[in-house]
Amino acid sequence: MGMGGSSLCPEVLAMTFGKANFHILDSTVPAQVKAVEDKLDLTTTLFIVASKSGSTLEPNCFKQYFFEKVAEAVGRENAGKQFIAITDPGSKMEQVAKDDSFRHIFYGKPQIGGRFSALSAFGMTAATAMGLDVESFLTNSKEMVDACRVEDVTANPGALLGLILGLCHKHGRDKLTIFTSPEIHDLGAWMEQLVAESTGKNGVSIIPVDREPILAAAKYGDDRIFAFLSLKGDTSFDDAYNELTSAGHPTAKIELDSINNIGQEFFRWEFATAVAGSVMQINPFNQPDVESAKIEARKITDEYEQTGSLPDEQAFFEADGVSLFTGDDYATKMAAGAGNSLQGILDSHLANVASGDYFAILGYIEMNTETEALLQTIREKVIARTGIATCLGFGPRFLHSTGQAYKGGANNGVFLQITSDDAFDLAVPGQKYAFGVVKSAQSRGDFQVLLDRGRRALRVHLGADIKSGLKMLSDLI
Repeated sequence: MGMGGSSLCPEVLAMTFGKANFHILDSTVPAQVKAVEDKLDLTTTLFIVASKSGSTLEPNCFKQYFFEKVAEAVGRENAGKQFIAITDPGSKMEQVAKDDSFRHIFYGKPQIGGRFSALSAFGMTAATAMGLDVESFLTNSKEMVDACRVEDVTANPGALLGLILGLCHKHGRDKLTIFTSPEIHDLGAWMEQLVAESTGKNGVSIIPVDREPILAAAKYGDDRIFAFLSLKGDTSFDDAYNELTSAGHPTAKIELDSINNIGQEFFRWEFATAVAGSVMQINPFNQPDVESAKIEARKITDEYEQTGSLPDEQAFFEADGVSLFTGDDYATKMAAGAGNSLQGILDSHLANVASGDYFAILGYIEMNTETEALLQTIREKVIARTGIATCLGFGPRFLHSTGQAYKGGANNGVFLQITSDDAFDLAVPGQKYAFGVVKSAQSRGDFQVLLDRGRRALRVHLGADIKSGLKMLSDLI
């Protein structure tokens, strides 16, 4: 139970090594919290609460919810035995863990940032719980650590990759397009948050593009660099790699001997990202714009606690059970010539895409196979229609990842936020608000910051029938 750097490495390990009994919760969408709960036997589950600062909203809500559930099942005096915490010394979570008699507290190192923490306690505690041979895993990883100490840059795999990323950015190639072998497909999601959150600030950014379909080389603009990560023996990317390279696109090809070497890639890309940040003349270790969305969300939850309801909001267009939201100026711009229709407004929004832009879908809905497939369909239609790079993220998890770059990076993003009504809600013990209120506050806070930063952003609010709403959106696009 964690967010961003605290949850993505464990997710990669669980998916890559096929640990079906290890579950990750990084969403405040009520349906997703319930979906995870339904997979668990509350009397025999070990709960890992991961939060560096100990004050992050989501892990605290997750802990409160499941601690009460376990207390009901096994008795409050026994509940703490099924919980461990991973947190930095002196954090709020450390005190919570002590007060509730957690089985154990594993301490992170404060000098290691969350997205650089894969090979620290935040990743390796989860790896141990899964039953992975962590000593062997770290021994393999150390080969890359040692290689990245070499002073000759041409022989240093992390420094060389970082220089390539940084120099490509200087030449306008600011979209890192990632292709991975199926066995290591989730590595791209971890790379997304590392690269975007580290480089997206001060008006510059490298935007990671993960899980896009491979197109013919001629279909791509001159704003991309391509990274191919494959397992030894996988030749499925060879044709695409050769075509892109022949067409003059910068490409990086990395081959892993086996999935056991995935830790080497954690370190290579962490090192490379730090080097790229140096070339870009930004601090890759801070995330100044993540806090802005948290502040806006906190304002909304505070108002809910005081009044018992969310602040009013006014859609600029409503039809067929769908409500549209954006800033006044952008609404006026889209309405001009769009006609009074949902189709026209969506067309107008997509017409604002320009060469060198990227398009990001931000879905504050349950993340499952079906919704992801529907959003991927929308994404592929946008690629076919506009020819620009596309991104797909689920909220609130992307707030601790690519959300930093979307707000603090270059203003070359066009955003489609998708929200929905919840079919049901789940109370957060000890709070006046429920998970659905938290999710709504986060989506609205996130959207407000995008507008405040002058981003081209449209929010589409669907009813409770999310699948039908997504299919309708896809048809319209």
